[in-house]
Amino acid sequence: MKILKKYFPELTEDQIDKFSRLEDLYRDWNGKINVISRKDIDALYLRHVLHSLGIAKVQKFNAGARVLDVGTGGGFPGIPLAILFPETQFQLVDSIGKKIKVVQGVSESLGLKNLTAHHMRAEEVKGEFDFVVSRAVTTMPAFVKWVRSKVSKKQNHELRNGIMYLKGGDLSEELATYTSATLYNLPDYFEEDFFETKKVVHLPLKYKP
Repeated sequence: MKILKKYFPELTEDQIDKFSRLEDLYRDWNGKINVISRKDIDALYLRHVLHSLGIAKVQKFNAGARVLDVGTGGGFPGIPLAILFPETQFQLVDSIGKKIKVVQGVSESLGLKNLTAHHMRAEEVKGEFDFVVSRAVTTMPAFVKWVRSKVSKKQNHELRNGIMYLKGGDLSEELATYTSATLYNLPDYFEEDFFETKKVVHLPLKYKP
């Protein structure tokens, strides 16, 4: 928890309580359904929670905003973001049912009223969202194909509606055709070595009804 307070000193007591319960909840669920490696669960707050919150350093979500987390796995980045932005509505989806079971269990234990989780593919999601977030589930061209019809026309944030993608390494080739993409280097916000090559990619998407 120290690492979260270091970078997010404005956390409320309720948020601190929810974040502090994550490790025990994930250790318990991991004993039943393995969604996080043993190495990663020992560094849960660095490798999963703080990494997820890198998106919040780039864009704070407004009250009433809608965010879709595609390929959420065990609930990242959606669950940490839902704790940080209680007035924003989050929908988390994954094509693997047992992972969504973990997400639902963690969410229910924390009493997250602003989060729903569904076992479905991105293409099956109905509705429109301000942003679609994810942690490197596939290449950007494939991801754009999945979600380009999910982005709302109405703009409510400083950044234009579209994709907020957590990814690492050299992305120049993958993003070559996306001239409107902006890369935000996480070492600009977090000093730990884990973030050395990690980025948030913001790709605005035009409304496609």
